[in-house]
Amino acid sequence: MRRQTPPANGPGGRGTPPSSGARKPSTLDNIQKLEREREQRRKQISDRRENKASEERKNQDAGIVGDADFIKMIRAFRAQNEGTEQAHANPGTQKVCITVRKRPINSKEVRKKDHDSVTCLHPRVVVHDCKLRVDGITKYLNNQSFAFDHTFGDNNSTDEVYFYTVQPLVPYICAGGRATCFAYGQTGSGKTYTMMGIQERAVQDLFAELDNSADPQVRDLEVLVSFFEIYGGRCQDLLNDRHRLQVREDGKGEVHVSGLEEFAVQNADELLELVERGNRSRTTQKTEANDTSSRSHAICQIALRSPRGRLHGKLCLVDLAGSERGNDTKSHNRQLRTESAEINKSLLALKECIRGIASNSVHVPFRASKLTMVLRDSFVRPNSRVAMIACCSPAMSSSDHTINTLRYADRVKERDAYAHGPNGGGGGGGGGGEDGDAMFR
Repeated sequence: MRRQTPPANGPGGRGTPPSSGARKPSTLDNIQKLEREREQRRKQISDRRENKASEERKNQDAGIVGDADFIKMIRAFRAQNEGTEQAHANPGTQKVCITVRKRPINSKEVRKKDHDSVTCLHPRVVVHDCKLRVDGITKYLNNQSFAFDHTFGDNNSTDEVYFYTVQPLVPYICAGGRATCFAYGQTGSGKTYTMMGIQERAVQDLFAELDNSADPQVRDLEVLVSFFEIYGGRCQDLLNDRHRLQVREDGKGEVHVSGLEEFAVQNADELLELVERGNRSRTTQKTEANDTSSRSHAICQIALRSPRGRLHGKLCLVDLAGSERGNDTKSHNRQLRTESAEINKSLLALKECIRGIASNSVHVPFRASKLTMVLRDSFVRPNSRVAMIACCSPAMSSSDHTINTLRYADRVKERDAYAHGPNGGGGGGGGGGEDGDAMFR
């Protein structure tokens, strides 16, 4: 019996399958879908541009200039980390104290449309390095975090910086110690401004400490001041018509500045007058970053001597020359390049000496530069203390300089960075991570 074959287009045949009720999208449907998605993207871009324009208008009304996207990301970071700042500990008795101070944005940076890219949350300092991804469009923040003994933002006064950093050194030298305070940072970061404020307050407190002392021997101490600079490897007396000085070491290992003149003072006003006179005599040059850049290390020494001339205590206030990177000195003439090389050499030697103090090292390389030689007492004596104030600029265009300054200060004490909060950084070398949520395209 023959089997009947069903029709080709019937049920079970090899023709068109039975209809399931769903129609396959046609080419027209796909085109219409692409058009709708394109319109949505255009609307999103338009809304984003309107929001950015609105943000820029708000920033301009508030006196804030710069890229609105980066400013918005930095503002979001600060809002997210609000409340994480800790209270400053009481001024301690540590051998080495490292402090960071951030200055406000200045008018020159506002004209260049620079914005604030440094956040101070004691004890942390976070540098927001504004970058673009490899596509050249996507913006993101590379947040690098550091931690120090004390951190001060642009809303903190010089009085606060002095109270936590230098004020403990005044009674220390009256008790027979040696103390040194350095102001370090890139040129134009506010070192000289900070140091001048420190000098004024230290002088007032010193005479108040001597007058109010219960020890008659301390009240009878004589106050003497000397002020000299180290410029290009040469020492010059700023209170004696820039007289050339010689740095010599005797057979006992004591370093003497031959020809340096000391002036005895009776009160704070006389001492401040001499300090101001010395500051006016400093060597300055016009550089790319600062019209009146300090090109020398200025050392103000305040010595306490007994009536017989024996040294009782000494305070050195050092305003270091501005640090510079090699790439920033390409347009300098030969003299400025030589000065920059000498400055960087002495700063490197200073870092190694302070690290030697902090680690109680047997060998402190104070002979590596003239700056560290004349400050030998601060490095090799057991009764010595050091305070460093690292000054940094908040401008986005100076973020590389700021990171270098903070790395220098961090490595001086070899202290691990304080990691706190969701965007906290890594180790002491400034390890920070990208903020993946804060991106704009």
